Amino acid sequence: MTSDMRGYLDLIAKKGELAVVKKKVSTKFEIAAVTAKMDGSKALLFENVKDSKFRVVSNLVGTRKRFAYAVGASEDKIHEKVISAIKHASKPKTTTKAKFLENQSRDLFTLPMVTHFDKEPGPFITSSIIYTKNQEMGTQNSSFNRLLRIDEKHFSIRMVEGRHLHRTFVYAKEHGEDLKVAISVGVHPAVSIAGAYQADWGKDELEIANELLGKKLTLSKSPYSKMLVPSESEIIIEGRILKDKTHKEWMVEMLRTYDFKRAQPVFELDRIYFRNNPIFHDILAGFGEHQLLMGMPIEAKINKELKQALPQTKNVVLTEGGCKWLHAVVQISKKQESDPKKAIEAAFSAHRSLKNVVVVDDDIDPSDPVAVEYAMATRFQADKDLVIVSKVRGSSLDPSSDQKNLLTAKMGVDATKSFSKRAEGFEIAKIPGAENLSLKKYLK
Repeated sequence: MTSDMRGYLDLIAKKGELAVVKKKVSTKFEIAAVTAKMDGSKALLFENVKDSKFRVVSNLVGTRKRFAYAVGASEDKIHEKVISAIKHASKPKTTTKAKFLENQSRDLFTLPMVTHFDKEPGPFITSSIIYTKNQEMGTQNSSFNRLLRIDEKHFSIRMVEGRHLHRTFVYAKEHGEDLKVAISVGVHPAVSIAGAYQADWGKDELEIANELLGKKLTLSKSPYSKMLVPSESEIIIEGRILKDKTHKEWMVEMLRTYDFKRAQPVFELDRIYFRNNPIFHDILAGFGEHQLLMGMPIEAKINKELKQALPQTKNVVLTEGGCKWLHAVVQISKKQESDPKKAIEAAFSAHRSLKNVVVVDDDIDPSDPVAVEYAMATRFQADKDLVIVSKVRGSSLDPSSDQKNLLTAKMGVDATKSFSKRAEGFEIAKIPGAENLSLKKYLK
């Protein structure tokens, strides 16, 4: 397994999963429009970007197949691989031979940042992973945070209150300091997947990435912030988040709706470093790659925690209709009537943003929305199988919620077979021999 984005691009090209666009394209809406049309299909490499010497890649891990390639697992073993990497996280090796030091700039307009949607305030970096020092634990933190270009020296940076980067920023601010950070753009997707995982406070996500990459990840110390960053990054941006300056920003989120305007901290550039013939990674918000990158690590986390809390749990799937974030289906091998309610409670506890949980039996495919609806139609009674939780902390992304106070209502649905009913009444009828029958023998 390779440890940089170029090696991954070579791999998916050989698998027939990469489309190369040679036509000159604009960063203003055009790249986003082409990417949207390719949602659920191949990754895209734009080789001729208007007014830029950089190439742009998008839809990099926009399918489960390419996500599986990124973590070195089969599609049905993605969760096991991610959970194992979290459990056995290991320190990467370090090197002084950082490839990103081949070129440098002090102007953010050097980068081909993409403007995606009509009502956004400008171009964003959406694949940016920010590395900073956890002052309380003496470790390093990695996290995804979007960046809105303000001018040639400044970004506004979106930080979710209470998340780890925000906590380090508040710590620095309370001590009268700006927060030095390094930012990578264009890394192996395994690094992005680890960066999207909400690890425990004090844990270094790069150690998870190293395990996903078979211990092949190498890090180099960045010149200004002294953060350890992937040595084969396409682009490293260094600077500081200013303690006393804010700028309003908003963008399209995972739900493909506009977030509301917030005054966010401002990043001030020290320097940009980049490889020869560099590749800029863009993630189209609200589409497949964004939802998989953010949702799949959380899906693995929920699977891990539910199987610990309720061993009868077989699988947990974050649904596409719920944008891989707000809705989950939990498949269990039911032992007691109370199991579904326990599963609902455990799921809400494992992922605070969850808004709707449906629990199904082990004969229902949790990834099949028709099968899940069938279970609700035949195994659910609203007066006794419905759980409603009011005025609790939810996702800041949900436009129907109380976004000011981050409060929402949550729903749990027990769509499992009742033990008090006739068992035969729930049995799905089968035709002997139909499963292995080939129609070619009959339709000639």
